[in-house]
Amino acid sequence: MNHHVDPRLLRAFVAVAEELHFTRAAARLYVAQQALSRDIRRLERELGAELFVRTTRQVALTGDGERLLPHAHAVLAAHDELAAAFTGETRPLLVDLNTDGMITRRVLARARERAPECELMARYESGLTGAAAEILAGRLDVSFGRFAGLAPSVRARLEAQPVRYEPMAVLLPEEHPLADHPEVPLDALAGESLYAGAGNPRTREWTDLAERLFDGRGIKIAPPAPVAIGHEEFRRVMTKTRTPVLVGVDFPVMPDCVLRPLVRPVPLSPVSLVWRRGLKHPGVDALRAAAAQLADQEGWLRVPPGSWLPDADLLQMCTKK
Repeated sequence: MNHHVDPRLLRAFVAVAEELHFTRAAARLYVAQQALSRDIRRLERELGAELFVRTTRQVALTGDGERLLPHAHAVLAAHDELAAAFTGETRPLLVDLNTDGMITRRVLARARERAPECELMARYESGLTGAAAEILAGRLDVSFGRFAGLAPSVRARLEAQPVRYEPMAVLLPEEHPLADHPEVPLDALAGESLYAGAGNPRTREWTDLAERLFDGRGIKIAPPAPVAIGHEEFRRVMTKTRTPVLVGVDFPVMPDCVLRPLVRPVPLSPVSLVWRRGLKHPGVDALRAAAAQLADQEGWLRVPPGSWLPDADLLQMCTKK
């Protein structure tokens, strides 16, 4: 057995172990699938163990693969920390804001004021599920979103700080019958289909929240639309479909559409600041301080009476304070 395993092989192993799909893992690592398969076979030879059971329909970890996974995580975390410690300067921190124009932009701006010596670079991944995979792969550092909506195995490798209970709204085409209302009661949407990211693997946590909200209210999740990356592409696709969209109250308004708060009850979207467990960077400290300061000033963490939130989300937000 080779006792000096190449970290690149461990990264390949972790990607496949988390995706349980060679094509998705290869896309995540920006490598060809054939190259990824070669790396996995080489790692199995070096360890003298079979790590995956492969069939034409699925990929699963073997017992040895399950045993290796926590050790691979620990080795890669130590490897990344060692590299960061000897770069000679603080590297840029990559901060995912999800969508331009949201309150996350205010948190980033306040953090830049608090730590002007740090380079905090904005990214727009559109969905915490997708951003979390990028964080764990080392291609992002920080994101925002519904932490309780992530898989437990993913949450175990991340840290989170509650930022806001964001009231939810509906984005309506201006010709929609409810567009003239200043606010929209949830019951008024019975029989409607709302777009909530169905079919988008990056936004599974948002689709899950919508399903919980719509359950028993006669509201349907709209079928998948083409996955649009970026606000302009999203606007273009939604303009073509004219489908109402479930959003937060701070979502940027699009042409020929109106944004209306949802009421009776007021549904809340729990937003947390999320980063990789063990990450040390002054920019993370600045973001955490900025988020806490704004939340206190704006009352972002007060739960309004008569609101709606899944119990699991409320528990997660309260235990992370």
